[in-house]
Amino acid sequence: MPWFSVTKEVAMGTAMLGVAFATGVLAGKRYPSIFFGASKSSKTVIGKDSPLWQYILDHSLREHPLLKKLRLLTLDHPWGRIMVSCDQAQFMANLAKLIKAKKVIEIGVFTGYNTLNMALILPDNGRVVACDINEDYVNIGKPLWKEAEVEHKIDLRIKPASETLGKRKAKSMGKADAFDSVQKKKNTEEGHEELLAAGEAETYDFAFIDADKESSNEYYEKCLRLVRKGGIIAIDNVHVSSEVLSISATAKMHLICHVLIK
Repeated sequence: MPWFSVTKEVAMGTAMLGVAFATGVLAGKRYPSIFFGASKSSKTVIGKDSPLWQYILDHSLREHPLLKKLRLLTLDHPWGRIMVSCDQAQFMANLAKLIKAKKVIEIGVFTGYNTLNMALILPDNGRVVACDINEDYVNIGKPLWKEAEVEHKIDLRIKPASETLGKRKAKSMGKADAFDSVQKKKNTEEGHEELLAAGEAETYDFAFIDADKESSNEYYEKCLRLVRKGGIIAIDNVHVSSEVLSISATAKMHLICHVLIK
């Protein structure tokens, strides 16, 4: 997309992303332990009781009261440390608003903080397809989705995200497959047909990938097909060692391009 055809809002957003990306790279080089958790002391720098973290919350965060409520509930959970940070969620919400997003994909829901975050900024006819495999964690956030009156915008899929995003490979049909076929028909009638099979390619505005890292390549490739030109794909934990995240260098290069303008 040539720059002269880009709207002022998108151009400004792109510039902001460039600054954020450059800052992250420089900070990562200068203070790698903060980002990669190399030492025990680093955890206190950005921990729950950190003065720096409190400063960010006090001066940079514009958090909906129900988001704050869910964040505090999640932080009290034994696995609360894996939730998306509130400042990161706010950044993604701002990007989604910038491109006037209506359809969002979220891969990895946990308690639903960022799901609620996105649903709050979408128009009333907006939709968040939220993918996870553990409904117990999601049930922590569900009451707050309802309290925020955005439950109708959230399409929760408790199944492997690879199945939700795209069509599975064809295979011969046995008894188990026949059952799956009946279930798929039921899901289709309920509006739960797999996204690519339902003809939803290039209809989504924003995708956030934050689930099992081993499947990041597959999620990324399918999101490329589902997100429209000019949309955004955000991937959490990209800049870590190859031993932790199995994502190709090519995919990393594409990520930068597609976060700016697909």
